[in-house]
Amino acid sequence: MKSQAATAAGLETEAIIRRLSLATVCAEAACPNRGECFSSGRAAFLAMGPVCTRACAFCLVRSGKPSGPDPEEPQRIARAAAALRLRHVVVTSVTRDDLPDGGAGHFVRIMRALRDTLPDAVVELLVPDFRGDEGALRDVVAAGPDVLNHNLETVPRLYPDVRPGADYRRSLSLLKNARSLAAETVTKSGLMVGLGETEEEIAAVMADLRSAGCDMITIGQYLAPSRNHYPIREFVAPVVFDRYRELGLRLGFRSVASGPFVRSSYHADTEYRTAAESMADRKGASHDV
Repeated sequence: MKSQAATAAGLETEAIIRRLSLATVCAEAACPNRGECFSSGRAAFLAMGPVCTRACAFCLVRSGKPSGPDPEEPQRIARAAAALRLRHVVVTSVTRDDLPDGGAGHFVRIMRALRDTLPDAVVELLVPDFRGDEGALRDVVAAGPDVLNHNLETVPRLYPDVRPGADYRRSLSLLKNARSLAAETVTKSGLMVGLGETEEEIAAVMADLRSAGCDMITIGQYLAPSRNHYPIREFVAPVVFDRYRELGLRLGFRSVASGPFVRSSYHADTEYRTAAESMADRKGASHDV
């Protein structure tokens, strides 16, 4: 059972989010870790939402025609992050194919608000693919996020059924371009398993990510949010998650979070510290040569 302190902390987190009229991916996507994270005073903000212009078969976020981005939202996100005393702020968004820049400008404004309010916080942006617009990505990277995250979600073979409207190579190129635009920015991606993929396919995607310079990876069990969503094909055994973690470390990822309840922003602060320490060790070793 939750302790009274944890329950109170969870209620306070929800109250702050509600008072500032913000959405979280924790709630909109029905994340199974929501209670744990809210009780720890953590939340992943969902900007420009909660209506998405795409309709991915795995996602609970509502699809439709969204309204224009709220110009006050960046400041409200910054105020919420400050009220929650966050040292690691995760901001994602719905996909906004209706906007000329895919929402890149709004991400930039969020970055500015966070830097003004919490200059010492680590900021992680989990971005959509911006329809392959390199200028939009350049603007977001130039704003200076500490972590640039973009999830591949699944293997190329399953994209037509799981991620209609997305493109595997386009998503991979975004991560590669982000790495080339800012070498100091940590890049990250995430995968779901249990959708019908093979271990060989996951291994190939992990190799692609490393070739694109991706530093961090998360791998978690897919859980269908309703009977109308893409069905679960398999509950992946813990030993398989262990194999994925071992493979990721051999491939050179600086952080590999692999387990049934792992999600892209779950314990993002801890995983970032692991990656940052690993990268610092790498730089130190290179200077010693």
